[in-house]
Amino acid sequence: MNRVEFATAGVDSETRSKVSGRYKRITRAVNGEFWGSQSQIEHTLQVGSYGRGTATSASDLDVLVSLPRTEYERYDAYRGNGQSRLLQAVKAAISATYPRTSIRADGQVVVVDFSDGVKFELLPAFARSSWSGEGFDYPDSNMGGRWLSTNPRAEQAAMKEKNDASNGLLLDTCKHMRKIHDERFSSYKLSGIAIDSFVYRAMGDWRWIGEGGGPAASPGAYENVLLDAYNTRSANGLFAFSLSSPGSNQPVDVSRSLECLGKVLRVMAE
Repeated sequence: MNRVEFATAGVDSETRSKVSGRYKRITRAVNGEFWGSQSQIEHTLQVGSYGRGTATSASDLDVLVSLPRTEYERYDAYRGNGQSRLLQAVKAAISATYPRTSIRADGQVVVVDFSDGVKFELLPAFARSSWSGEGFDYPDSNMGGRWLSTNPRAEQAAMKEKNDASNGLLLDTCKHMRKIHDERFSSYKLSGIAIDSFVYRAMGDWRWIGEGGGPAASPGAYENVLLDAYNTRSANGLFAFSLSSPGSNQPVDVSRSLECLGKVLRVMAE
């Protein structure tokens, strides 16, 4: 099973096939422009909720596209927002394959918005050299342009390790919170990385109990642990608190997600 098929597991076969085909065509377009290759699978990494295993739908896919380091040096040398120029170059490469599809550069990503509701967000990035640390550098075209760093593989490894230790409770909790958000609070902002980072930090050693694994906790005990963690750190939702992503320990902005995070946790604890 390839990474796209894994990410869309549980989705109907027609949608899965459509998403997989688009993923391959986009990958080939970027590889052709920047690597001189027609590969449909190389130089990409599923990131975001799919990469962490916490996605609940196939409508939005986050994909990191790795570009040659020489391209970083070229766009870094531009006077005046080389990051924006890089995003435009990636957009142009994809537009040649999908000329009638809505494609736009948006801050840090190139958004490919298909008319049937499926959306790809492509993050062009450059693997860091071993001496500068693991992960990738990627463009931020806001505020005149700058380079930021990310380490999605570290995030994915940390999520997998803790999910295994919790017998699947970590991913189940993150997916359940997304479902509550989608069904009851969809008009409120709640980012996937805010959910995943909060649960990862707040759940402690809680786990699903297997057969013969000991007594189960009383109903609602685990959910109230999560809610108590939120209330303690936010002063009952009054103040945003610092949060870092699993594995990479990079800062996560929870300010816009704070209110909805509390709403979802209170529903879970009812």
